[in-house]
Amino acid sequence: MKFFRYRRPSLKTVLGLTRAKKRAKNALGLNILLAPLRWWPNQKRRIKRKLGCESVPGRLLRLGLPGPGGGCLLVTGAVGLITMAGLTLLLW
Repeated sequence: MKFFRYRRPSLKTVLGLTRAKKRAKNALGLNILLAPLRWWPNQKRRIKRKLGCESVPGRLLRLGLPGPGGGCLLVTGAVGLITMAGLTLLLW
């Protein structure tokens, strides 16, 4: 678990209602009945994970760096690195 949370837990989570609801659904066998409905979303998640969409670099490319202008900073930094590498090769 992360040391700092982005959002505080809800009242239901703090009181333990969410966990009790999950245990009741599991005890009644509802998870087994609803499993076929979750098949396609699970497959999509597995495909994305294999492609690297959920990796740290994939998230950075998709969402950009945190903060205002994060994506612009990432693109500008990449262009700057490529330019510096090109100049180094030309001067060498």
